[in-house]
Amino acid sequence: MMLQEKDLESIKRMLDKKADFYERPDFIYTDPIQIPHNFKTKEDIEIAGFLTATIAWGQRKNIIKSAGILMSLLDNEPYSFICNAGEKEFKKIECFVYRTFQAEDCIFFLRSLQNIYLNIGGLEKVFTDGFIQRNTIFSSFIYFHKAFLNFPHSLRCEKHVANVQANASAKRLNLFLRWMVRSADRGIDFGLWRNIPSASLMIPLDLHTGNTARQLGLLKRKQNDWKAVEELTSILRKFDLEDPVKYDFALFGMGAFE
Repeated sequence: MMLQEKDLESIKRMLDKKADFYERPDFIYTDPIQIPHNFKTKEDIEIAGFLTATIAWGQRKNIIKSAGILMSLLDNEPYSFICNAGEKEFKKIECFVYRTFQAEDCIFFLRSLQNIYLNIGGLEKVFTDGFIQRNTIFSSFIYFHKAFLNFPHSLRCEKHVANVQANASAKRLNLFLRWMVRSADRGIDFGLWRNIPSASLMIPLDLHTGNTARQLGLLKRKQNDWKAVEELTSILRKFDLEDPVKYDFALFGMGAFE
């Protein structure tokens, strides 16, 4: 059943209140975003955020624990490690495992990041160069996918790099971009990247946000894929054109905590 205008207005009021309730500094202490918040410099935050978002599935306490272990393996200086690591340093990573993200995957991710920072200009440049091609997150992710995998790797590593051209929801990439792009005014996201507007961000669609959105009638598609991301984000833009993914806090919070 199609939602009527009055229904949407009621849902918007409720989601505005929930977004305001959950988007506060206390949220950090239960969320993987606490890992990049341990760092101060832009590059450290980017790399810590990217690697944490990469393993952001499963129980959050396990994500936080494993991301913390990974940061310690990087000597809690992720940018310095990425820029200077050689075979001896990469060998230390052979003990790291998080669910299906094995040591081989992790070492490839670190090597590809090293290539991106030393030879391409860093993560912000890669995502931004892709974005400006069509001014869409879709084009940003296509460009990133090609750049990131343009480094020698085994086929198994590719499953951890979302391919939106194959209709992947890219939840973890969307989460990472939310962290990097949205304003830091509320003390949670970082607002480090200024050339991708918050208005263009797409909702990080996971089990909690998807289930809540469907219960509210905001999402009809049953699969959590890119088409569902586009469908839900288009509705959220009706609620807030400039900052649609602020409702990630509301939808996730309601699904995870309520």
